[in-house]
Amino acid sequence: MTSIPASPSTSRSFLILHGWQNRRPEGHWQHWLAGELAARGQDVTYPQLPDPDHPSLTSWLDRLHAHLDAQEHERVVVCHSLAVPLWLHAAVRGTVRADRVLLVAPPSEAVIAGYEDIAGFCRSGATAAHLRAAAPVTRLVATDNDPYCLGGAAQEYGVPLGLDTDVVPGGAHLDLEAGYGSWPSTLSWCLDETTRIAPRPPNAP
Repeated sequence: MTSIPASPSTSRSFLILHGWQNRRPEGHWQHWLAGELAARGQDVTYPQLPDPDHPSLTSWLDRLHAHLDAQEHERVVVCHSLAVPLWLHAAVRGTVRADRVLLVAPPSEAVIAGYEDIAGFCRSGATAAHLRAAAPVTRLVATDNDPYCLGGAAQEYGVPLGLDTDVVPGGAHLDLEAGYGSWPSTLSWCLDETTRIAPRPPNAP
């Protein structure tokens, strides 16, 4: 999906970043979110990041910077899975600035280190100070049974980084396999940062 121009009344620009092996399938909640925001006249960029099966941290950082630098208005970034450590690495380098960031279902450091294809995304060294400098508002969304973060992202990321955290019970990796297609509360948060992220309703389309 390419960047969609904003309407004259738009005051936000959204950058939605996917994770490892994600080719932006139509059923995924990020794809749904991009469409819902665009339908409301928002400026939305949902890029296919380079070589998602064998990602390079350098290439993904370059693409992140290019898309973020092109944004106008209030900058809102939504990251899922491997895009979370991508954002952490960028924050440590001091090369990104957004107004709000949503970090959803990051894999644990042990999982990242355990796969050769993504091991380069491990050990960002991010601190709470790095994240505050990168964005004044950062929200973490974790689950209590994520197979890619068995210790719980709330404990591994939320506590040490001082992040405001929403825990989605039984949400696994918050991906298509877990049933996360349309996800209304992510749209609500994008439009109103005070919204708490809730599980996807069973009857959501």
